Amino acid sequence: MSEKSLHVDLVAADRAVWSGNAKMVIAKTVEGEIGLLPGHEPMLAILSSGEVRITLETGESIKATADGGFLSMEHDTVTIVARDAQLA
Repeated sequence: MSEKSLHVDLVAADRAVWSGNAKMVIAKTVEGEIGLLPGHEPMLAILSSGEVRITLETGESIKATADGGFLSMEHDTVTIVARDAQLA
């Protein structure tokens, strides 16, 4: 396992969907797909409807669908807030 990791919170408008540590997050934004790793510069992006892929520190992958919303990244914390989100 890597020394650095991301803390990820995936929430829908009405509930928490998933929270934990990961080594990478890939999400679809209105400007295209983005990949986030530890150390990524702070950012805010508008999400398109699509898949969010979270790669855990173990190498396993979690997939979810997100229906719009936004994604923010700061201090190795990724927060994804979607109108609706479901684990695949």
